[in-house]
Amino acid sequence: MPEALASQLPLDLTVRGRRMGVDVGTVRVGVALTDPDAILATPLTTLDRDLKKHFDVKIAAKLVREHSVVEVAVGLPLSMAGEHTASTEAAVDWAERLARRLAAQEPPVPVRLVDERWTSVQSHRQLLEAGVSRREHRDKVDQQAAVTILESALQTARRAMERAEPADGRGTDKNTDTKADESALSANSEGDLT
Repeated sequence: MPEALASQLPLDLTVRGRRMGVDVGTVRVGVALTDPDAILATPLTTLDRDLKKHFDVKIAAKLVREHSVVEVAVGLPLSMAGEHTASTEAAVDWAERLARRLAAQEPPVPVRLVDERWTSVQSHRQLLEAGVSRREHRDKVDQQAAVTILESALQTARRAMERAEPADGRGTDKNTDTKADESALSANSEGDLT
């Protein structure tokens, strides 16, 4: 596996810049993009899959450069039991091809794999709620799935950051945290528990 393909690691939100989300299908590839602060994910485009010459991967790499993307999140379509399928292998192959291209550029751009088991269902639901007719879903669902993959990756990264750093910004020190917890239970000057 290429070094630039960071299998299922969370996005690194300490680096400012756009993130790209990718939904790899058998026929089309949906692409979404965040703003530079990685707050909002929006649909960007849909690419036609090219299983012979891989022009879709080349175009995706070009989009990364054009939009100054700092990380890419590619959906990993596992089965509901969490097992690999033919779709999983196709998405990993696509992600590896993109990772090789992006590792060769300066600076290299990492590609992350993101569990996407529920994205298709969520994407169809969101399109229906937005008033998009079922007839128009085919053209929009790939981009919406890429948005959902990207939003999921951003949420996972934010949760990982919150666990790593307390709300007050201090570094985590188990001894300090334990002492703070013990002092909260200590008696105040009147002998009452605080």
